[in-house]
Amino acid sequence: MLKVKDIMTKDIITVTPDTEVVKAAKILLEKRINGLPVVDDSGKLVGILCQSDLIAQQKSIPIPSLFTLLDGFMPLTIVKRIDKEVEKIAAIMVEQAMTPKPVTVDPDADIEDVARLMVDKNYHTIPVLDGGKVVGIVGKEDILKTLLSGPQTG
Repeated sequence: MLKVKDIMTKDIITVTPDTEVVKAAKILLEKRINGLPVVDDSGKLVGILCQSDLIAQQKSIPIPSLFTLLDGFMPLTIVKRIDKEVEKIAAIMVEQAMTPKPVTVDPDADIEDVARLMVDKNYHTIPVLDGGKVVGIVGKEDILKTLLSGPQTG
């Protein structure tokens, strides 16, 4: 049975929280990758920046309806969500746009489990940690390649 370590990308590119979003976007496009692990100065994983995080910058803010505002009732959860949306849209640094505390997998995780996680949670890229250190990254494309390299029939 294939493990994550058999298919993960080991030559990973990382960014730091203080990397400019524009620079990170260029890396994603030029390297044709979906996500970048975000590490602090000690190399500890603190987040992940995916294309979807950057696309979020292009969407509009979900403003409550006029009736809700006139009624004077706006739940705190809506205010917090609006604040987070505004922060992502206005992000200048990776820290403002990244997804903090990303889901990670172990190098010895089964490919089937990772595939299920990606489908169930709609993840495209998952960092691989070994002993708290980023040792690789696995994406949907890596898993799809296993289908092509498997036994061929016909």
